[in-house]
Amino acid sequence: MKLRNLNPVLLLTLFLLSCTEHEQQPFGGLALYTVRDDMNTDAKQTLQAVADAGYVNVEAAGYDGGKFYGMSPEEFKTLLAELGLNPVSTHQGSVTLENAEQMMADVKAAGFEYFVVPVPPMGLFTYDEATLTLGMTGGAAHLTEIINQLGEKAHNAGLKLLYHNHDFEFMEDEEGLVPIDYMLENTDPKYVNFQMDLYWVTRAGADPLAYFEKYPGRFKIWHVKDMDEKGRFAPVGRGSIDFKTILEHKQLSGMKYYMVEQDMTFDGMEPLDAIRISHDALKEIGFN
Repeated sequence: MKLRNLNPVLLLTLFLLSCTEHEQQPFGGLALYTVRDDMNTDAKQTLQAVADAGYVNVEAAGYDGGKFYGMSPEEFKTLLAELGLNPVSTHQGSVTLENAEQMMADVKAAGFEYFVVPVPPMGLFTYDEATLTLGMTGGAAHLTEIINQLGEKAHNAGLKLLYHNHDFEFMEDEEGLVPIDYMLENTDPKYVNFQMDLYWVTRAGADPLAYFEKYPGRFKIWHVKDMDEKGRFAPVGRGSIDFKTILEHKQLSGMKYYMVEQDMTFDGMEPLDAIRISHDALKEIGFN
């Protein structure tokens, strides 16, 4: 059938449908920590909203007692599949050398590829509520020893272990070591790699590109969130971080996935609104 023989109304309908399908093509990832309160209230409805916002990959941050957001690993995997969402990574802040094997088995059963250690584990992470300051105890060498052991356990479980940074890992410890540098120098990429949080790197005054150049291929997942004029978390595109320039070095960094994350929202903005704003900006910046 030739297009010129079709009814003009039908042609217009077909054109609009093709545009709608193109616009709704899902891409990009979301760290579910962003919508943690909504996930705890109604995980299924929230995940549907995440899918409706255009995301396809997700990173969990809700493991407790062998369950993800109150669901068994298998139930959670099934729900994500029903919604067209792909389980890529999960933050496992409660991991220890003793519970790692069981936790990793659950992570594997839920379909995740990356096991992420979000902060120094096993009581090494510190938080000062008075100053809102994040930190760590024990030193870079001790943390690295633990991460190396966890990395081997993850490898044996068929997972890939990543360590996620904040700002304090870029500051010298009591022994004069910069934890992130020490970890990069003293971990085997076969067992341990990194999730670079671009906001926290910027907040620390460090240069992501310098780390990509010095340690190419080590940063498998990025956390993408912007920084506003007050230094606060902001939706992608609503701040000062030069994501376009950073994105040009994607291959050098080793990035396989990226996850939009916004730890907190401000000025009356709801997390679900923030993730929609961020998703709209991703395409303009060049993420896909």
